[in-house]
Amino acid sequence: MVLVAFTLVPGVSFADSGSKLLATGGASTIEGAGGGGIVPWATLSSYADVGEWGATVNVSEVAVDDFRLSVQGASLSWNNRVEVSYARQTFDLSTIGGELEQNILGVKARLFGDLLYGNLPQVSVGLQHKSNQSFALPSAVGATDDSDTDYYLSAAKAWLDGPFHRTWVANVTARRTRANQIGLLGFGGDVDDSAEWVAEASVAAFINRYWAVGVEYRQKPDNLSFADEQDWRDVFVAYFPSKRVSVVGAYTDLGSIAGLDDQTGWYLSLQAAF
Repeated sequence: MVLVAFTLVPGVSFADSGSKLLATGGASTIEGAGGGGIVPWATLSSYADVGEWGATVNVSEVAVDDFRLSVQGASLSWNNRVEVSYARQTFDLSTIGGELEQNILGVKARLFGDLLYGNLPQVSVGLQHKSNQSFALPSAVGATDDSDTDYYLSAAKAWLDGPFHRTWVANVTARRTRANQIGLLGFGGDVDDSAEWVAEASVAAFINRYWAVGVEYRQKPDNLSFADEQDWRDVFVAYFPSKRVSVVGAYTDLGSIAGLDDQTGWYLSLQAAF
């Protein structure tokens, strides 16, 4: 099964384009927060530095043989300290019947440290309040709630002269969640209704200043008896021709979704900042 995804993220930024290094603005996740494709990072969205504002808007499309996910969102960051994000997801399950919608409001705050400078990693804390707008199907398969809040702690660090004399970036995230398929199938379930801590991680190496390759991993809870929920992973290539544009493509393995196995394929994103 092949996944083909397209993300268009035009951005409006009040940041000085020279204040932060290329690629430190990252991308928008499918839940709206700044980071990779499936994992929020400790870094904040846009290139806004101390004393600056930055904003992005995003439109994402994910298409597979059995499912289709559409995401529209926006984020606002200030002072390289606080990020507020919003995403609206529409999940088309036409092959098994129905359509699911979810709204996600996120807040992230940098606690201490810096991505590039000093010995400490950049550490941020965040939350994502998720509200499922189409609860009939999730309820029918065993979900117990139509809304809940994920809490997470992320740490990120870059090494400008890492192994093989390349720049490396690593991010680890611990998330407390009870979301089924990131909330698209509701929260909690007939197997387990309590929140649990799960692990997420990203590692990237820059081939040169414009190109990077990396991997992402996201652990998932398994709360519903009707179908196994498996961890997500991807292998990606990112291209940063300028601070205004970034392009990311990935081979993605989402495991089994709603009882349909082998959801593997491709993710593609385009982000622009102004």
